Amino acid sequence: MDEFERLLKKYERVDKETGHEGELSYEAMGEQEEFVRIPKDRVAVLIGRKGGTKKEIEDRTKTKVEVDSETGEVFITSTEETDDPLAVWKARDVVTAIGRGFSPERAFRLFNEGEVLEVVNLSDIVVGSEGHALPRVRGRIIGRKGRTREIIEEMSGADISVYGKTVAIIGSPIQVEIAKTAIEKLVRGSPHSSVYRYLERRKKDLKVEGAGYTLME
Repeated sequence: MDEFERLLKKYERVDKETGHEGELSYEAMGEQEEFVRIPKDRVAVLIGRKGGTKKEIEDRTKTKVEVDSETGEVFITSTEETDDPLAVWKARDVVTAIGRGFSPERAFRLFNEGEVLEVVNLSDIVVGSEGHALPRVRGRIIGRKGRTREIIEEMSGADISVYGKTVAIIGSPIQVEIAKTAIEKLVRGSPHSSVYRYLERRKKDLKVEGAGYTLME
């Protein structure tokens, strides 16, 4: 824990000043480091059985991932083997995605080129008493037996996780933008039928994007 405590102290001052509970960046002497705090009930998922999930993140990014299971604080550091300048950021996003409710398998989609993560804080959108509004809003996004979320995923191509006060989205930039807009429409009270029509219209943009990738290949 000595190394972990050293890293923790490095961020302690910044964290106290900002009151930030999320991710902070630090870079010095060619070493890249990221700090993420995830919910404690997601720590076991991040570590995985016999440490398998954490190890896979480390192996695929050639970074070092240190997890404090008591606080949910995670430090990601580049190593001498790190050869991708974006490796630490990729590992950070995968850790964040798992922390926001994604299974490791779905979070690993972020290792693919061009895939991004966006986390929407429902508290920033919801109007009304938080205690009463958030459960209702989550229900509108998920739908009966999860059907609404499935439809958004199917029509946008993005993966979606509704967890606590957040909705996390993984996909290409245009897939994320389409899914996010659909979610925001639901949060603001648009009828489900209207949101589905919006998704149907935007499928054309996805086809254009797919055609563009084919041409480039």
